[in-house]
Amino acid sequence: MHDGTVAADAPLVWTREELLASDAYAEPLFAGDVRCHGGFDADGRYRSPRTRHRAPAIRAWQARLEREGAALVEIDRRLMPPQYPNAAQAALLVRHGVRDPVVRTLTLVSIVEGFGAVIRDVHVPDLRRLVVEPIDGTALAHLGAGLFEAHARDESGWRDEGGHKQMWEAARDLAFEKPRIPGDVLLRMMGRRSRAERGERWLPELDAGLERLVVTMAQVLAVEVFAAGTFGWGIELLSNPEVSAEPVRAADLVRYVQADESPHVEYLRTALSELRARTLRRADGGTMPGGEAVDRVLHRILHAMTRTRPREQREDLRATLAADMRAAADPEGLLEAFDALETPWTPPARTGFEPGAAAAG
Repeated sequence: MHDGTVAADAPLVWTREELLASDAYAEPLFAGDVRCHGGFDADGRYRSPRTRHRAPAIRAWQARLEREGAALVEIDRRLMPPQYPNAAQAALLVRHGVRDPVVRTLTLVSIVEGFGAVIRDVHVPDLRRLVVEPIDGTALAHLGAGLFEAHARDESGWRDEGGHKQMWEAARDLAFEKPRIPGDVLLRMMGRRSRAERGERWLPELDAGLERLVVTMAQVLAVEVFAAGTFGWGIELLSNPEVSAEPVRAADLVRYVQADESPHVEYLRTALSELRARTLRRADGGTMPGGEAVDRVLHRILHAMTRTRPREQREDLRATLAADMRAAADPEGLLEAFDALETPWTPPARTGFEPGAAAAG
């Protein structure tokens, strides 16, 4: 987000109200019948919500990091596994009358977006006590003062405005003309969540509240970065007039969600980079380099995601694929053609956050 043009005296301290403020719009955004956040300027360009001050604030915090010689956390996009099914596989299914797997996937995406609102409930501990260096004028100082709340509102909406959950639902309904939603969607989501790792501490040296904050921000950052693949998949599939009843409107809704996600990636990597450049107080009274803590967590998350995400997506789809394909005229031939379109992928050997990786770079 930082383009090198931020003034050295750009404001670094913002109020909650400022970070939640949106620009005035010439025209609102409607997703189906739902009034959603964001809108269009006088030239018809989409403008994301809550970026009037949030966007320049993030740029200013990033510019400060650059002036201080601290690098911004960068997750290598090569770590991002391909979507399963890919857009070609999904389109093949739809063309042969097998819509449930695709409708199910789009519905799961919308539900996951709605779950993003829980970030407003993340407890921000007393960072001035837990971080040795000052944090005034940083993204860290604004996490609980507007940044988490703006993120939550973007994902699930706010008051009478829909958010990303509603926008994905509308994109699905436009493309597939309000399809029947498979009844097993929520059960699949519950199964995914039950497989999630829990209980084990990742940074036992630190205060538990600080550990939870670091782990949560790193997890959400990884999900947001990997979502680029989901956006690309959604745009390619829903813009395909062979399978989408509303190829322009449906794909545009996904593009608007994608634009809205940029501030999420940027503030999270900024805050993690600020921690990485500082010294953290250990629970035993000693200290720990922030880079050691942040990199340990990012490495663990990315190593797991590059291996479990492809497997889980495949298992979720294949669990009912044979039954779903009974709607096709030639299920066996369709399955063979479907498998032939699969995107081969091998996860990179390294995440870039292994112990000593920062020093080596």
